[in-house]
Amino acid sequence: MELRTLEYFVAVAEERSFTRAAARCHVVQPAISQRIRALEKELGEPLFERLPRQVVLTSGGAALLPHARACLAAAAAASLEFADRSGLLSGTLVLGTAGGLEGTSVPRLLGEYHRRYPGVQVRLTGAPSPVLMAQARSGEIDAAVIAEPPGGLPHGLGSRCLLEDRFVAVLPAGTRDPDHPMTLAEAARCPLIGYGSGSGAHAFVRDAFAAQGLQLDIAYATADIALQVTLVAEGIGIALTSYTNPLLRLDQRIVVVPLEPAIRLRKVLAWRLGNRPGPPLRAFLDLLTELPHTTHPTSATAEAPQDPQPAPQD
Repeated sequence: MELRTLEYFVAVAEERSFTRAAARCHVVQPAISQRIRALEKELGEPLFERLPRQVVLTSGGAALLPHARACLAAAAAASLEFADRSGLLSGTLVLGTAGGLEGTSVPRLLGEYHRRYPGVQVRLTGAPSPVLMAQARSGEIDAAVIAEPPGGLPHGLGSRCLLEDRFVAVLPAGTRDPDHPMTLAEAARCPLIGYGSGSGAHAFVRDAFAAQGLQLDIAYATADIALQVTLVAEGIGIALTSYTNPLLRLDQRIVVVPLEPAIRLRKVLAWRLGNRPGPPLRAFLDLLTELPHTTHPTSATAEAPQDPQPAPQD
């Protein structure tokens, strides 16, 4: 069982197509088909079910997939380890994000990482926090920036805090004093705009409502804060959203007010424990330790900075 064969197997499994797998691996399709048939013969059972428009894993293929990924990851880590020892770090860092990176230190960290390790390709992939947690635990991605669940991360994941955030209510401008908090009971009586039930952020709001004996009903579900703001400005409803997004402090069509009781959350970098991280991830974690990385939001009721006063004239 050769690494190249396992690479082809994983490509077919992920692409669900021999044609796309061949393009991904930069080989002709017959080469992949031949390798897969030989692997199936070696293991004594089919690994894929060939359907008219796609191929899907059989039970045997599903059993092999995590082992194949682990073998390829181990081989890549060994290669990168010696590249790291020579001072020529290379490879790929796959970082998942559930959105909202602009409010964290991650862009600055990625900039410094790129300057120090130009040979490492950083690939960002987006998905809801629960999906990214599963991908980090399985090793499909190296790490993820996610909203830490209210009950903490599942077993097998390590984390470092990147951002301490809070939820706020966003209303049309002129409809409420920004120093006047909105209770969750008041919010529950309004059409709500916010994160959908598949997102990690939704769980914080849902649990806070439940603690007050309230039912959370999101009428307009979207993780796009720019769209949330636009819907609020159109008078469709109020948004319950993350305060640290800079859009909330730039748009004159809205007013931002604190919630009572406060709903707080943390955004963390999460990665799989148990195995020694590969050199690209180790370098990123080392950089995270070296540079200040936790952001604390200012109060939603803080006064805006005043325009500078003109200097007195002689």
